[in-house]
Order: sequence, then C-alpha cells, then structure tokens
Amino acid sequence: MTKLTRRDVFALTAVAGTAAAGLTRARAQSSPGGIVALAARPEAVAIDTARAAVLVVDMQNDFGSEGGMFQRAGIDITGIQSAVAPTARAIAAARRAGMPVAYLKMGYRPDLSDLGAEHSVNSTRHLQFGVGQTVRAPDGSESRILIRDTWNTDIVPALAPQPGDIVLYKTRFSGFYDTDLDERLKAIGVEQLIVTGCTTSVCVESTVRDAMFRDYRCVLLEDCMSEPVGAGFARSNHEASLLTVEALFGWVSQSVRFTEALAS
Repeated sequence: MTKLTRRDVFALTAVAGTAAAGLTRARAQSSPGGIVALAARPEAVAIDTARAAVLVVDMQNDFGSEGGMFQRAGIDITGIQSAVAPTARAIAAARRAGMPVAYLKMGYRPDLSDLGAEHSVNSTRHLQFGVGQTVRAPDGSESRILIRDTWNTDIVPALAPQPGDIVLYKTRFSGFYDTDLDERLKAIGVEQLIVTGCTTSVCVESTVRDAMFRDYRCVLLEDCMSEPVGAGFARSNHEASLLTVEALFGWVSQSVRFTEALAS
C-alpha cells in the first residue's frame, strides 16, 4: 500500500464525505515520518508530528484550582478541572510521538506595569477580578492573583511542564500578542497546533484566531478545554467557539481520537 507523504496534509482535508473510511486507510498507511490522519470536524485532517506542537492555554491555578482567582470569584471551575485528565493524556501521547509542548500562562509583573492603560478594558476587567491582590495559596504560602512566578500562575500540577517545553507568560487573551510565541514555534518548524486549555471562548479562541492569521493550522481538542461563561445557557460559549473554529478557523477533534491516531 502507498504510504502517506507530506502532500497528503492538504489532500486529506478534501475527504469530508468519506472521512471515516479515509481515516481507516490512513491509519494503515501511516509513514515512519509521522504523518497520521486525525478524525475531526469538518473533515479528517493530517497531522505531521514533525511539524506539529501541542499548545496548552492557561491551565494554571488561578483558573483551574481551588483557591485560585476563578474559584475565589465564585466561578464554577469543575469544567476546567474535568479537562485536566484528557489534556494530560493528549500531552503524554504527543511527548511519545516526539511532538513539542508549549504552555501559555496569564501573568503580570508585580508592579502591574504590563496590565494596560488605566482605563483600558484589559486593566479594568482584571482589576475587578483582583489582579495583584495578595492571597494565601492552599499550602499556606503567600501568593498574588495573576502575578508571575507565584502559585497562582503555576500550571496545575497534573499538567506540569517538563524541561525543554516552551513556557511563556502573556498579558492579553491571545498568546501571540506581545510575546515571542510565533518566533519560538517557527524556530522549531511548527506549522500545526493541537490546542487545549481554557477558557474556550476567551483565551483559546483569541489565540486560535491569531494563529490562523499567521497561517498555523489549528486543531482544537474539545474535551481538553472548558468555558464557564454561558455554561447555564441552552448553548454555551464553549459550543459557539467550537462551531466558529469548525466553520472558519480550523478543525475540532477529541483527545481519544488524537491519542489513537498517534498510536496508529
């Protein structure tokens, strides 16, 4: 049987009507070079492990842990916490396949000099959430909300970065705004992003939009992200963002499909 080549990266995106059959054939034909087919919406997409990275957006204590900013503000964090386990499995599978992992963290300098102008939306909204306030971390140590190099901005323990991973602070919703994320990804030849993190309609979607503008091909793993905004509505912001990505900005898949594709 003919093995997949890099040309299949774009050819696979044209098989929406036969995605299931195409996925079966592609798994059997996966080349040693690391190109695999991933079942996704709106159609199957080819992933080249030599050109792809996993992006973990804001899975930090302030958003996903008891005692963090969200929990202190009365926001339900159970959805974010439920995304931790599938994200950990996706990261582990990517590491086994030799794919790099990049972490984004929302965090400001201690003097808040990078928060924005006094009356900017970024400044006023984050101040409403208590950015910069001194708090006690669950272990009793002193920490500060959304401040760099504190417990609050540490990645949740189950997803802790490993030596060699990319770890970047950002000060706006998009991971590409005023950071060197683009330069770092391009330096290691990354063209595709497997996106995980929180929250779906804010930092994830903002980052994905900017990634698409820079010609990255993004695949969102829907069970590896969550969205508390609109969670009580008939259709949540989480679902709306996934639909937007599926229609215009990339692809949507699931962690089990991703891990199975890499295992093939």
